[in-house]
Amino acid sequence: QVQLVESGGGLVQAGGSLRLSCAASGRTFSSYGMGWFRLAPGKEREFVAVISWSGGSVVYADSVKGRFTISRDNAKNTVDLQMNSLKPEDTAVYYCAADENGLGFRHYEYDYWGQGTQVTVSS
Repeated sequence: QVQLVESGGGLVQAGGSLRLSCAASGRTFSSYGMGWFRLAPGKEREFVAVISWSGGSVVYADSVKGRFTISRDNAKNTVDLQMNSLKPEDTAVYYCAADENGLGFRHYEYDYWGQGTQVTVSS
């Protein structure tokens, strides 16, 4: 079992930066692929980024590539999402999730979810 708690959301102006963090409990954290998704009003849940259990592989959605960076620290049981050059269209609730099988892109591939943290980007 893995429990996830996100933090770091907030209100930022367009062009600004935020760093989201996801703290995980559970001794098997290092064996899970970890992803970030987001959900904006009126839209479907969207894949943002995923990192493999070792941190050796990362994949980003085209919409955030070059602006966001996912990283993890297995010693601290955390996974972070550094978000730069934020745009109003990045406004959403951001969720971290754990995938027992590795580098999932689809939400139904994930086994555990956090409660989400709100990111609002003003124009």
